[in-house]
Amino acid sequence: MNNPSRPYFRKEIDDVFNKVKARLHADAQQKGGGVALFTDCYTGKTLRGGEAYDYEHVRSSEELFMKYRDRMTNEQIAEVVNCEGNVKVTLRTINQSKGKRRFEEWISSSLIAKFEISTSVSQRTLQVADQSILQKVNQILRR
Repeated sequence: MNNPSRPYFRKEIDDVFNKVKARLHADAQQKGGGVALFTDCYTGKTLRGGEAYDYEHVRSSEELFMKYRDRMTNEQIAEVVNCEGNVKVTLRTINQSKGKRRFEEWISSSLIAKFEISTSVSQRTLQVADQSILQKVNQILRR
């Protein structure tokens, strides 16, 4: 039985995150013919390798850990947190401003203007993340 009151712990999450980031970087380099090309998950703009970007958990690792710790092991939670739809790329300034807050709690009209956030792109990013997380959770719980 998993301890539903165990504290947030990132080791397994970070181990999987590093593997996912390496795969995403390799895919982006192939896409760009040797230069990593990404699409920012909140603005829709193209980011090139060398620019200040971060890999982003659309839904924070802490939020997902706390939500599923009563039903899953740390290793299973790491799979959920790092599922394909929840790891994206965004400008470092956006990632640092958002932190671990939910996008919906962080975003405001002034931030949309400041960071040139596309509401349609960001809403699609959130939908994909939520769907991917739910699919991964269901897949794990059926094992």
